Amino acid sequence: MKLKRLYPDLYLNSIYDIDFEKLKKNGIKGLITDLDNTLVAWNEEEISKKLGYWFEEVKKHNINICVVSNNSSSRVYNFARNFDIPAIPKAKKPRRKAFRKALEILKLSPSQAAVVGDQMFTDVLGGNRVGLFTILIRPIDEKEFIGTRFVRKIERQFLKNLN
Repeated sequence: MKLKRLYPDLYLNSIYDIDFEKLKKNGIKGLITDLDNTLVAWNEEEISKKLGYWFEEVKKHNINICVVSNNSSSRVYNFARNFDIPAIPKAKKPRRKAFRKALEILKLSPSQAAVVGDQMFTDVLGGNRVGLFTILIRPIDEKEFIGTRFVRKIERQFLKNLN
């Protein structure tokens, strides 16, 4: 694996820092976004008003969105139903299959989509493997799946090179 595939094109504090106009100027017409610790805290059911406004902004900019998550079908589909958007659960990121399926759903080529997520080893690596523009954000919450906590320790070493 080439180490450069672990590094995002853009590193932001949160989804709320995404500049939609800038993305559109660069030909981005769709977002493939992670769910847990990207849009909402891990396994959190509550959806904030702020997130609702963010989805309104995405739609105002005519950017289509698809959620791609390694979490369960019920979790992912229940979330996506709130915003009437497509979703792919049990994605097995960083494998390419779910990212390619999301591109098919969005009817976009890799150069027209960006992936947004909180993990280098799943979201960024998977997106880079498919040729997507990759946006890494800081995790919303420290609470997360136990396996992810281990990976975060390794990830921190790579993040030092981003700052």
